[in-house]
Amino acid sequence: MNPFVTLHQLRRHLGLAANDTADDDRLRAALAAACDQIERLAGRRFTPSWAARRHDPAAPDELLLDDDLLELAALTGGDGVGLPLASVDRLPAAGPAGVLRLARGQTWPGDWRASGVSVTGVWGWHPAWEQAWRASQDSTQAALTADAPALAVADADGADAAGETPRFQAGQLLRIEDEYLRVRAVDAVADQLTVTRGAQGTAAAAHPQGAVILIYQPPAEAAALALRWAAWLYQEPDGAAVPPGDLRAALASLRRVCVRA
Repeated sequence: MNPFVTLHQLRRHLGLAANDTADDDRLRAALAAACDQIERLAGRRFTPSWAARRHDPAAPDELLLDDDLLELAALTGGDGVGLPLASVDRLPAAGPAGVLRLARGQTWPGDWRASGVSVTGVWGWHPAWEQAWRASQDSTQAALTADAPALAVADADGADAAGETPRFQAGQLLRIEDEYLRVRAVDAVADQLTVTRGAQGTAAAAHPQGAVILIYQPPAEAAALALRWAAWLYQEPDGAAVPPGDLRAALASLRRVCVRA
């Protein structure tokens, strides 16, 4: 499980000095546990992923999704018959969808009762998906093959489009064209990132020199809660099981509620 906030952000939240790294392993563990607990209790994920998921419709023209859908790419019946996306309404119309409904007179393709419907797209929750990817103000400094584990950049510890420094941090999710990449390590001297290719279900691909690098910005409310939750886990003695009331209250607004549209 990859946390949706970074160790650098947690260290800054706690006010730790740059050379105070003795507890970094405990901080990483607290961060991973905090993000995992928040997503499990909220019933949704705050990092986007690409996947095709089989669903069993309860009605011939409506599909209740088992997760938040940020982008719909394809709908296919079990017999391989595709459905034009223009005939599908996403509900709610704004924001992540929880229900797909066909235009009047349309039904799911094939024997949908037996084979279900495959929904392909980007899954996850973000209240402003169109603003979720921030410009890093950097780009690939050399052509990138599909299997290259390292990414050369112009200035690894420079500022991004919002003035955030360093722009690249271990744990971040990046996007180059249609591929997601996970930052595993940052070498600010060599201006090189060690990355996991084809992250979050995307396909690793070749990219040209000068390709724009975007940085995923998780929902602000979820990121802020993750930092507070991780700080609580780090500072509390082992065995602390029940989050404080202020954390539970903040979590309430992030919970996924499944309702039939």
